[in-house]
Amino acid sequence: MSTDEATTATSADGPGAGQVDVEMPAPRVRERPAAGSAGLPVFALGAVSGLAAIGSAVTGFGRISDHAVGSGGALVAVGVVLGLVALGALGGLAMVAPGEARVVQLFGRYTGTIRTDRLRWVNPLTQRRKVSTRIRNHETGVAKVNDAEGNPIEIAAVVVWQVADTAQAMFEVDDFVRFVATQTETAVRHIANSYAYDAHDAEAGELSLRDNADEITEKLSAEVGLRVRAAGVRIIESRITHLAYAPEIAQAMLRRQQAGAIVAARQRIVEGAVGMVEQALDQLAAHDVVELDEERKATMVSNLLVVLCGDRDAQPVVNTGTLYQ
Repeated sequence: MSTDEATTATSADGPGAGQVDVEMPAPRVRERPAAGSAGLPVFALGAVSGLAAIGSAVTGFGRISDHAVGSGGALVAVGVVLGLVALGALGGLAMVAPGEARVVQLFGRYTGTIRTDRLRWVNPLTQRRKVSTRIRNHETGVAKVNDAEGNPIEIAAVVVWQVADTAQAMFEVDDFVRFVATQTETAVRHIANSYAYDAHDAEAGELSLRDNADEITEKLSAEVGLRVRAAGVRIIESRITHLAYAPEIAQAMLRRQQAGAIVAARQRIVEGAVGMVEQALDQLAAHDVVELDEERKATMVSNLLVVLCGDRDAQPVVNTGTLYQ
């Protein structure tokens, strides 16, 4: 498919990441400034024309009632013309507040967008639709999905977004607010399906939802941005606000996490104990404190490991004999 027919966005990141192919039709319209002028001078012109039209019409009808039909009719005609001028001037005024824009259409055709936050004047025959360009938040509901390992988890996220192209937001999708909400939900579910809740092999560079929050939220922002770009929306930031195992497996997963923590702690204790035993033997040999044969070294290593690795305090035993009796 050519670039004139559609726009394709692709994102592929890291091990375990799902590849995202978002193919959207090419935008039919893009935002451009609307033709117009400053509103205050036109407002003044309209106000003066309106007052003059009223005065001229009243005077004209007064003369007609006094049987001065010719001059009275001329004044009434002038009043009608001035009234039309006033209607055209005042009818084309558009007040734009900060954080808003007005999308201008003439007989259904997009003609431009007003972003200047003051009184502006455009063609009075146009339709002017208000679009908010303020920064918005969308918080997803807590969704129950399966992670990359098939474990049911609960996840929710918040996305900060803003309308960047008002023309695309108004004309490329039916409801851009609902479109952002739906695409955000889809992206959150896809991210949750692409990564495991816990990384069991962190040394291999495996990302997990719980341990790599910053990396995961960056990928979430990128994916949501690809999905909503066709609607003229820019994603500013996204964050995971809720992440937990589903209640039916929460206790089992908690026990697994505790077991993993115990194993990791034991591993660190053993590594430290071995280093301390090695240091003790080296220092005894270096200072000639005592001469130990291999069997006595083995006994000393065993005793030290029991003392250093045990969960309880060691109970000393006084040996009044020798190791061989």
